[in-house]
Amino acid sequence: MARISTKITQLRWFYGSSLTGKSLVPFRKSVIELKNMLFHFPRTHRCSRAMSMTVMVKENIDLTEKEKQIFDGLLQVVYHFKLETKVRVAGGWVRDKLLGKECYDIDIALDDMLGREFCEKVNEYLVSTGEEETQGIGVIQSNPDQSKHLETARMRLFDVWIDFVNLRSEDYADNSRIPTMQFGTAEQDAFRRDLTINSLFYNINTCSVEDLTGRGLDDLRSARVVTPLPPKETFLDDPFRVLRAIRFSARFEFEMAEDLKFAAADNEVKSAIADKISRERIGHEVDLMVSGNQPVKAMAHISELGLLWVVFTPPPNCEPIITDDHDKVCVGFMDVAWGHMLEVGCTFSDEQRRLYLYASLFVPLWKTVYTDNKKKKVPIVNYIFRNSLKLKASDADDVMRLHTAVEKFLSLIPFVLSSEDLQNAEVDWEKEIIDVPPSLKLRILLGLLVKEIKDFWRAALMLSTLLYQDSFSVEVIVGELEKRREVFKEVEQEILKLGLDKVWEVKPLINGKDIIRLLELQKGGPVVSEWQRKLLQWQLAYPSGSVDECVDWMTRQTQLKRSGGQVNHQEHCSGGQVNP
Repeated sequence: MARISTKITQLRWFYGSSLTGKSLVPFRKSVIELKNMLFHFPRTHRCSRAMSMTVMVKENIDLTEKEKQIFDGLLQVVYHFKLETKVRVAGGWVRDKLLGKECYDIDIALDDMLGREFCEKVNEYLVSTGEEETQGIGVIQSNPDQSKHLETARMRLFDVWIDFVNLRSEDYADNSRIPTMQFGTAEQDAFRRDLTINSLFYNINTCSVEDLTGRGLDDLRSARVVTPLPPKETFLDDPFRVLRAIRFSARFEFEMAEDLKFAAADNEVKSAIADKISRERIGHEVDLMVSGNQPVKAMAHISELGLLWVVFTPPPNCEPIITDDHDKVCVGFMDVAWGHMLEVGCTFSDEQRRLYLYASLFVPLWKTVYTDNKKKKVPIVNYIFRNSLKLKASDADDVMRLHTAVEKFLSLIPFVLSSEDLQNAEVDWEKEIIDVPPSLKLRILLGLLVKEIKDFWRAALMLSTLLYQDSFSVEVIVGELEKRREVFKEVEQEILKLGLDKVWEVKPLINGKDIIRLLELQKGGPVVSEWQRKLLQWQLAYPSGSVDECVDWMTRQTQLKRSGGQVNHQEHCSGGQVNP
């Protein structure tokens, strides 16, 4: 028949089991001990201790009440219309349930009709019973050019979104890598899936698990990431499977098979990843890795396989040039940043954690720029997020803001730690500071920085403490991690003591309209912006100051400017002004 059928036959001996016998697999609980090492990166990546991991596979699948309700409803549709359809749950839901994890991502595979057709039957059934309102059906069309081979229908049942697809086989013309889709058997469908651990089915009709590759359950018990068919062929058919293999290996801390790693690092497969997968799909998969439970392991796998710059493709005209060692250095920084965050015990939100990790990954590249179409020098981080990953533009902006805030923190940390006044000190990012006692200058600068970066200030501070004292060597940072945690805590406590941790929420005492009125201006403009900045600094220096005191200071400053004079901080603090 199709090429996949031939390949299944060829592989029967390899997997050590007959695929022509019963498809129902008896369960047993299996516990195994593994040694799992983090990747060791020469010169840059810190060593991690081996850790034991126990993998337990449940004896059976326990359905929740909601799952029973959904599956019973689907069977009622089959019985009502006297269909011969076998309804199966495919892939990840089966895997996770066997691992004892809850999963809310239900994918239904049908053996004799399209997902859209079955969804229409569901709605017909709902109309006939009147028990539930009919549901809208969304259809995601196939797109073979971007390795999206199958039409998917989606509808909401009992408040749960469910995807419906047909079982398929694949047939290839001699001169094409794009398959012709046909209805297939469950066995054919299982072998065309990305990994054996994702090829398991739960047959709703028989309430049983089906392991049709003959090794899905064994690989789950053995904590191995393996493709059902030869890996290079699997990856060339759909190169997106490489990224999924990496993500699942990191997520479950499973070991990738050696032939899988060899195939993933193949130049032909790399080209297929770059050419056949949409950048949106790559970005989404990478985002799942970075947001997952083992982000460093995922990036380490990508680096080990030589895929970092295939995934995070930089622009061609980088300055300075990205070298071969950059990938390991980038992952090394992410590794120490991840450990730093866990040891300090900061409770970041999911979004803060995600952007902090992206920022740490690209720390070695924060000075690397490219020339855009308008002949402007732009950080390549901007290009990677917007073009290589097609993530939100705000992600690029936020990571670049984090890098900028890190530089600013680095200029202030020495003064926080030494308790020295900033009498003669200057920072290149805030040249114009109002005349205040030296003891208040640091408060103004810290306040401006925290107000600018808002609730990402801890993430920026955490990265800056890793780089403190010009340490861009991962080995040096690792050797001084305890010291750097103390630096973080000391600066954090200073910001909290000064009451600056939520400073961006403080409303200005005098707004733009008030400034226009007080200065008797006709309209806003640069003068108003300048005064807003000055008044913000005054308010940061004197947080208990009143509106009247702020107006009085502004009035006297204006008068002195008109007369060509300059007020010093002793005069500023007299005449009813707030004392420091």
